[in-house]
Amino acid sequence: MDKQLIRNAYKVYWLENGKAPVSVYALCKIVDITEAAFYEQYSSLESVEQDIWLAIFQQTLEQLQADATYLQYNAQEKLLAFYFLWVQKLKEDRSYLLLQRKHFRLPDLYRNKLDTFHDAFNAYVRDLVKEGYQSNEIKERKYISDQYVHGFWLQVLFVLKYWLDDTSHQFEMTDAAIEKAVNLSFQLIKSNTLDSLLDFGKFIFTRK
Repeated sequence: MDKQLIRNAYKVYWLENGKAPVSVYALCKIVDITEAAFYEQYSSLESVEQDIWLAIFQQTLEQLQADATYLQYNAQEKLLAFYFLWVQKLKEDRSYLLLQRKHFRLPDLYRNKLDTFHDAFNAYVRDLVKEGYQSNEIKERKYISDQYVHGFWLQVLFVLKYWLDDTSHQFEMTDAAIEKAVNLSFQLIKSNTLDSLLDFGKFIFTRK
């Protein structure tokens, strides 16, 4: 049984009915499989939803890692390449993703449906940050460095929301937003800008 077959049927159900299947049985009827066959692959309809997001990420990363040019990039270039290709992959399911946004408030969508994607993206970014330390693109800071991954998660959510809202030709504004967001984030964690902000914050705090 192919997981992708189940995922595709789930998305088609959403697109044709404007809502999720009412039960595993309803989805299995479309795919023409037994519920037992479904549960060999997924534990619930919610796990199918989560796997849709994860699959887009995995397909993006697999394509990048098969590209010899990508492997030569530094950490900042790799993250840029990831975002650009990830958005291209998202386009394939834009109608489904827009329906998801329409039916769920964004904080709830992010919290409940992106859990497995969240974990996988964080693992990817941790590796990029380690590469950044070695290439001196990223400055390692006591107590702060462990929080970089959380900042990049907020960044990927920003890119997602911006793309969902984007109505520009070929989503060119999203491409511009990605470049600016990534450039700014690496400027902060590489240069003395963040250190200056932290020092200023400490000064204000001690003065109070």
